[in-house]
Amino acid sequence: MAGGGGGGRAVRWEGAAYLRMRLSLAALSGRAVRITGIRSQELNPGLQDYEASFIRLMDKITNGSRIEINETGTTLYYQPGLLHGGRIEHDCHPQRSIGYYLEALLYLAPFMKRPLKATLRGITNDQMDPSVDTLKMTALPLMKRFGIDGEGLELKVVRRGMAPGGGGEVMFSCPVRRFLKPIQLTDPGKIKRIRGIAYSVRVSPQIANRIVDSARSILNKFLPDIYIYTDHMKGAYSGKSPGFGLSLVAETINGTFLSAELVSNPQGQGSPVLPEDLGKNCAKLLLEEVYRGGCVDSINQSLALLCMALGQQDVSKIQIGSLSPYTIEFLRHLKSYFQIIFKIEAQPMEERKGGDKVLMTCIGVGFSNISKTVT
Repeated sequence: MAGGGGGGRAVRWEGAAYLRMRLSLAALSGRAVRITGIRSQELNPGLQDYEASFIRLMDKITNGSRIEINETGTTLYYQPGLLHGGRIEHDCHPQRSIGYYLEALLYLAPFMKRPLKATLRGITNDQMDPSVDTLKMTALPLMKRFGIDGEGLELKVVRRGMAPGGGGEVMFSCPVRRFLKPIQLTDPGKIKRIRGIAYSVRVSPQIANRIVDSARSILNKFLPDIYIYTDHMKGAYSGKSPGFGLSLVAETINGTFLSAELVSNPQGQGSPVLPEDLGKNCAKLLLEEVYRGGCVDSINQSLALLCMALGQQDVSKIQIGSLSPYTIEFLRHLKSYFQIIFKIEAQPMEERKGGDKVLMTCIGVGFSNISKTVT
């Protein structure tokens, strides 16, 4: 199956859920998509501002897309164009963080005509979406497994921006690939080290150190190789709102990355959070993620499964922890767009090896990037 082109009839969906997933897969498969009943029964019907911003981003990275939205915003028709890539700049809506937009770019960037160099502005860390730091430490190494590597793959936080004001800036660049390599990731291996980043903006720089000390108080009981960087950005690089947070990543001997993160409550929302509590709770979340286990953590399950499905016509296998509800829905969407079905085998819990695991197997559809310019 080749990428691009207007293949088949429109895929139809109902409701506002999973809009980002539906449009991203439409752009990859070249199939038009029609979504009806977007919040039609609610007081504030139609597309939200952050969804409209995402549609504008999709328009920037494609060439020849056709987007039709009715007056109330409750019906959307999207006919994807060719994934063009190149240099783009986008102001992300402050209702969602940059991670919301970046996840979709991770899906699409390898299949563009020209290497993507995107500058995204907005909120870098919030409580809803994966932060830029976590995606940098987990998603990029995962993409390298599929052969998407080299100098061009980079994610850089230029400025931090916390909710609700934002003001952050991120640069993401990704090379293009004609094919993705199949993978066999069935043994996650034992945890060998933990790395992390404690960041604080527009608050006392001492807060980051307090977060590190409290996180280490729990994690040091398990292994000695722990290093948590502190990142205190000042002045113009610190965005518009105060806040702090922690991103932790556990790395195994086989190169698997499992992550957890926590962010303080946005200014003026909810009760203030103590840095000590945030550090301890984040460490406990990381231990939960390690218990779930698998060769990819819960936020990157869909990225791994997409790269497997779009790989060469060969068998790919991956062992993951329990499937998240988002991943289950993602598998249904993959079937709708690419007619691909995964073989799912439950692997019961081994003694002292954490929770139940799932072995996912599929044969790639042999997706080739036909828009890539031959160099």
